[in-house]
Amino acid sequence: MILIPIIAVVIGAALALAMNVQPIPGLGGQYLAVACLAGLDTICGGIRSGLEGKFRNDVFFSGFLSNVLIALLLVWFGDQIFINLYIAIALILGARIFTNLSLIRRYVLTRIQDARERAKLQRTMVVQPTAQPEINP
Repeated sequence: MILIPIIAVVIGAALALAMNVQPIPGLGGQYLAVACLAGLDTICGGIRSGLEGKFRNDVFFSGFLSNVLIALLLVWFGDQIFINLYIAIALILGARIFTNLSLIRRYVLTRIQDARERAKLQRTMVVQPTAQPEINP
């Protein structure tokens, strides 16, 4: 279940490379970049919540749509008042993506370390039988 978003990102990147997609100039490129960052932030959050056992489809899909729409509206609003808000939004979303990725990394590394320690503990318990207490009459 966790691999689905990762596989989707890889397939999307492969399709973009195969189709030789060119950069979108102007405001359309800025809007698309911010929408992609908002979507990637939501995907990283979904992977993190899935690893933590808290993933819910309805929260993920509503969060995905609302994050993308809010980011696009903020960029549009910034364009209306002649402030480049897309830079601030890109910084914030980038920071959130890195935070989620660091938490995912830490969670995965902790699970791997715990599994190694359990395996080591099981090996030591098999090798060393428990000593029987001596009974002195």
